[in-house]
Amino acid sequence: MPYRGRKPNRLIAETSPYLLQHAYNPVDWYPWGKEALEKARRENKPILLSIGYSACHWCHVMARESFENQETADLMNRFYVNIKVDREERPDLDELYQLVALIMGEQGGWPLTVFLTPDLRPFYVGTYFPPRDRLGRPGFPRVLSELSRLFVEERERVEQVATAVQEALENHRQGSTRGAGRGPAQLSSTPIPSPNWLEKAQAAAETLWRYFDHRYGGFGGPPKFPNVPVLEFLLDLYALLPKKQGRWLEMVTKTLLEMARGGIYDQVGGGFHRYSTDSRWIVPHSTPPSMPTALYLVPLKSTAAPGPVQLFPLAILTSMVRRGVSTPGRRRRWSRCSAQKMGDLPVSTSA
Repeated sequence: MPYRGRKPNRLIAETSPYLLQHAYNPVDWYPWGKEALEKARRENKPILLSIGYSACHWCHVMARESFENQETADLMNRFYVNIKVDREERPDLDELYQLVALIMGEQGGWPLTVFLTPDLRPFYVGTYFPPRDRLGRPGFPRVLSELSRLFVEERERVEQVATAVQEALENHRQGSTRGAGRGPAQLSSTPIPSPNWLEKAQAAAETLWRYFDHRYGGFGGPPKFPNVPVLEFLLDLYALLPKKQGRWLEMVTKTLLEMARGGIYDQVGGGFHRYSTDSRWIVPHSTPPSMPTALYLVPLKSTAAPGPVQLFPLAILTSMVRRGVSTPGRRRRWSRCSAQKMGDLPVSTSA
């Protein structure tokens, strides 16, 4: 939001709603482009890349706590070339740096915070950082100061990490993709066929079974994400194999049933929240349900068990998708927008 007496930064010239939300930050933000990348090389400064989107709850939290704080902004401006990216505008960059997060042992998500050398090699990555040390996470000012010190005083160590991450990215390109991307930050999405792909798919399903939460469904512990592509993968594998593996279907139906009983499913308005903050699907992430709902229609229609379909009536889900992504005050077209943030939700004043 604008601040009285504060001049806008370079993001004021952008069209992305997310970037415009940061146009009055005291941070000297650049959009991704030639100007920022050349500045980093010319001044031999590391790059701080921040990726998010307009309806992301924790993106707004970190903006309020850190990017709108003058002292934190001074650290960012002094030590880094700061680049803001909207994942909905540049999904190629988001895909690449989410992969970097996984390579470096992070879970990924948004906001995604990546530190790069001037030649665009990542050497540190994280997601949300609090304004001070809290809940096992280092405070963002401490991260900024320590990484800057390492870049200047222990550059060789930084280069070793950056080289290792770059090599892992190259190995990923060569091992799982074919053809060149259209730019330096884009990975090809065309997989190389493998002669034993079915065997590998079954091995992947066995691994999922080991991580499956047999009590509450889903995989791993909190925060717990439904992970729709994994559910679709298990359904496809179940349908494909001539000798059915009931465990594959069980992982899907158990997950959907437990989600139906929990708060991740909006019991009043329909639709799904993005994830649950606990292992039982009780406490949802505060982002309201909207487009993620559409992703569930395929596994719900595909599953052979009647329970999830009864608990998630498809007509309600479909209407939720249409309702959730329409823009109030305009002609009701459900292709208008892809997400909402909490402030977009109408508040009823009726008793």
